Amino acid sequence: MALPVTLVSQVHGSTSEAGTGFSPSAAQDGFGKTLQKALSNVSQSQSMATVAEDAVASGKPGASASTALVLSDQAEIGWNAVVAVRNEMVSAYQTMVNMQI
Repeated sequence: MALPVTLVSQVHGSTSEAGTGFSPSAAQDGFGKTLQKALSNVSQSQSMATVAEDAVASGKPGASASTALVLSDQAEIGWNAVVAVRNEMVSAYQTMVNMQI
């Protein structure tokens, strides 16, 4: 759920201190922990979407198709953000490998 905002703000530094380009929490946690938190958030949002979709499919009282759709869309956006970060990391790695020394 909060992944796209969290991930984008940490990548682009929109919660940065005095224009440094780094957020305080990302600098303290390190990239690995930040990525791990992002993956955990995506997994959680996917689980919530699955539960909501199952509730609608089984006809449970109070289950809302619109809520299930919103949760599903949020999970998809989070997943797309994680894939985009992965693709950028692979691209950066390939650029570094291809550099001549």
